[in-house]
Amino acid sequence: MKKIQLGQSDLQVTSICLGTMTFGEQVDEAHAHAILDRSLERGVNFLDTAEMYSVPARAETYGGTESILGHWFAKNPGARHKVVLATKVAGPSRGMPWVRNGSADLTRAEIIDACHGSLHRLRTDVIDLYQIHWPARHVPAFGGVYFDPEKDLPVSSIHEQLEALATLVKQGKIKAIGLSNETPYGVHEFVRLAEQHGLPRVATVQNPYCLINRTVENGLDETMYRLGVSLLAYSPLGFGLLTGKYDASGTTGPGAPEGRLAKFESMRKQRWGRTEALEAARRYNALARANGLTPTQMALAFCNSKWQVASTIIGVTSLAQLDECLDHWGETLAPELLAEIDKVRWELRDPAQ
Repeated sequence: MKKIQLGQSDLQVTSICLGTMTFGEQVDEAHAHAILDRSLERGVNFLDTAEMYSVPARAETYGGTESILGHWFAKNPGARHKVVLATKVAGPSRGMPWVRNGSADLTRAEIIDACHGSLHRLRTDVIDLYQIHWPARHVPAFGGVYFDPEKDLPVSSIHEQLEALATLVKQGKIKAIGLSNETPYGVHEFVRLAEQHGLPRVATVQNPYCLINRTVENGLDETMYRLGVSLLAYSPLGFGLLTGKYDASGTTGPGAPEGRLAKFESMRKQRWGRTEALEAARRYNALARANGLTPTQMALAFCNSKWQVASTIIGVTSLAQLDECLDHWGETLAPELLAEIDKVRWELRDPAQ
């Protein structure tokens, strides 16, 4: 597979990344290891996880996905050196009291302690890409649309967070740093302060990007382009909406297929569960079929066609799903079809924002 450089770091990764948040909830350890084996066999060298996984987050499964990966590395000597490993420190607890005892902040000490926990669970000496899962400061993320100054409480500064990450880099525990669920302001501040104070420079931002959520293109893409930061696109299939499997039944109707939106009520209460998101997905899925493509094929090719995307993160629950994604990887869309997609977006905007 083609390799791309992440930001200004030394990391070289495949343009498709295996996301692992289903491991430990929808996917047991044995099947997770089989998916990891197949992914490596087929040339994927980029794995992404997080301390709070699996999803939906529960106290009982906190750290479980990292542990599953750690067991896989232990079973497969040499595998660790064949992959670029990314994980994330959770931001403020957001209603998860099992994350740092419900801390409403992300301090220097909390970042360092969280990294040590991830290293232990992953059974590795170094994390290649260490990301802040969501900002400590208030931002309109995870379905939020508007910034509200009244919700902006005192938290540790971006400078302090960068100093913590710099400590981990100096200790050889992480190689590069990234952000997730960030805004143009946040990316710019992390880069500005890093350059001003000689601290690690952000290499990546991991944000949602798919046919029903293109908010990256509302200014974040210019910020990342001009600052030399790479986009890791997550949820390219819109939590399954863009596979077409919910087109007939909806997420809860008779005959609704297995999937996160069908299985977990908490997921349906989030942005991907909005009625508008399903309606928009049905429009895009119909457009795909009208052009001789499967919905999954068009959704993945859309990400692969866009200059904004460095690597696309896929999440699967079976070998069949993995193979389907990889079989179609590398495909792009004709300019005429991209123009038709833009027409739909102009009408429906970003319903899963």
